[in-house]
Amino acid sequence: MSRVRVLVGTRKGAFVLTADGKREHWDISGPHFAGWEVYHIAGSPAEPDRLYASQSTSWFGQLIQRSDDGGQNWEPVGKEFLYEGTPGTHQWYDGTPHPWEFARVWHLEPAPDDPDTVYAGVEDAALFRSRDGGQNWHELPGLRTHPSAPSWQPGAGGMCLHTIVLDPANPGRMFVAISAAGAFRTDDAGESWRPINHGLKSQGIPDPDAEVGHCVHRLAMHPSRPDVLFMQKHWDVMRTDDAGETWREVSGDLPTDFGFAIDVHAHEPDTVYVVPIKSDSHHFPLDGALRVYRSRTGGDEWEPLTKGLPERNCYVNVLRDAMAVDSLDDCGIYFGTTGGQVYASADAGESWAPIVRDLPAVLSVEVQTLP
Repeated sequence: MSRVRVLVGTRKGAFVLTADGKREHWDISGPHFAGWEVYHIAGSPAEPDRLYASQSTSWFGQLIQRSDDGGQNWEPVGKEFLYEGTPGTHQWYDGTPHPWEFARVWHLEPAPDDPDTVYAGVEDAALFRSRDGGQNWHELPGLRTHPSAPSWQPGAGGMCLHTIVLDPANPGRMFVAISAAGAFRTDDAGESWRPINHGLKSQGIPDPDAEVGHCVHRLAMHPSRPDVLFMQKHWDVMRTDDAGETWREVSGDLPTDFGFAIDVHAHEPDTVYVVPIKSDSHHFPLDGALRVYRSRTGGDEWEPLTKGLPERNCYVNVLRDAMAVDSLDDCGIYFGTTGGQVYASADAGESWAPIVRDLPAVLSVEVQTLP
């Protein structure tokens, strides 16, 4: 029977949760790196016991940790991220130039076919790649040197490259999202990039149809349809059917279209999940009721999923990297909250239960389906 491993990054360490295919009883390992922020922890599709974690410390700065035994043991790797050329400047909140700085690694994306190749999205927004298991990191400079880059401005959480989506059918193509610059695509393995934000509408920037300046919160793709992406934006849920050439809104009948997390069912490319929250100033569920919404039509029509979730006095948030799915026949959906709960559904969202509670605030959730 297959097993499931859930990788949880929190404000005060990382946790590894494992269960058999029934997903009823969970073993919990952690905290790893207790007391330190772990922004993201991800496993390699090519070698499931190879894990990478982004650890931020106030004393030692940014570290990448690597495990080769499924999280039992870890070693620090890649203490230096090497920029190509002079970092330059981008715009600050008030529009003035601000030096490009390295603050932290927000997201790690291991390559699907090589356990030693892994990508890192960092703050300030730049994309790095390691080909030796995280020991050495070199920038893919075509993104940060795009002509629009000097006009990029940070979102409320910083100017972070927080989403990396690799096209499984085309090794040269990948998508990234930057808060608050927008979405970008490369078709030549990162040598050159172009914004893919046509159709996005954003308030708070001088030109609502601007090429860049849109606050994209998260991108999601089903591997069987790499031209179809879903986006949770700073207001609006969006969809593209042409790899980002054009976007259309699919917020439909959602009670609020603000949120951070979005993901796609493992076996149903038109089944999408989001967790709406009240607003950009109130980062908690509407009316204090935690609800996941599901669309089985690829957007526009949404249904609330509530069984097992708190229906009152719940004021947690679900962050952009804190939702994931497994690939078992009965697809499991998982998400973590800033209140320290990780909820799981073994029936595609019909019912939910916390598989762990009272963790530090959850920053990321990733899932591995193991033999």
